[in-house]
Amino acid sequence: MTNLLQLTTSLFDGAGKQGVSSQLSDELITGLKALNTDLQVSVRDFAASPTPHLDHAWLQALFTPATDRSAEQSAKVSHSDSLIAELQAANTVVIGVPMYNFSIPSMLKAWIDHVSRAGVTFSYTEKGPQGLLTGKKVYLVIAMGGKHAEGVTDFVRPYLRTVLGFLGMTDIDFVVADGLAMGDESRAQGLQQAHEQIKALLTKAQVAANDNSDVLTEEQAA
Repeated sequence: MTNLLQLTTSLFDGAGKQGVSSQLSDELITGLKALNTDLQVSVRDFAASPTPHLDHAWLQALFTPATDRSAEQSAKVSHSDSLIAELQAANTVVIGVPMYNFSIPSMLKAWIDHVSRAGVTFSYTEKGPQGLLTGKKVYLVIAMGGKHAEGVTDFVRPYLRTVLGFLGMTDIDFVVADGLAMGDESRAQGLQQAHEQIKALLTKAQVAANDNSDVLTEEQAA
């Protein structure tokens, strides 16, 4: 069984509406489900269940030994633990990411702060840091109002590639819809670009699935 974790992070989600990054994420997941009928999807919806930002009290709770924690501290740690457990259980991760002020939504940064825990999702070794969340496929579905060059005015892609890679998630593909706030023609072009990227990624996933099936067949025959 394959577990997929979907993070929807758009501030436009809620009250029956979806931001573009969430809509495109759903399109991608629908395609992945068509390729794998055993796919189990869990959704972490930031609009329905806001991810709290870490503060001094939260850090105190995390650094306090379990036997010494108050009930409030235990609840804080339990919430962070649940976010980590969701991520650890996922084989595939799809994150819808709107660009806000050249970077990611603050609640997505808060989620990253919760799941980045030394000794659990990464470790420090004599050779440097080592990510412990390996073997996962990650899709980042990004919506941008303008057109941005990565690392110039787009800090979404380099940051997420770096921080997810630090945690061990290096198999990352991007879907990017840009120019969405630059007029109807630009918006249409940006959405069409994203739809085509999704189709290409689904084709890639289909080829990979077929290759894995061939390998299993050969092993069974042996």
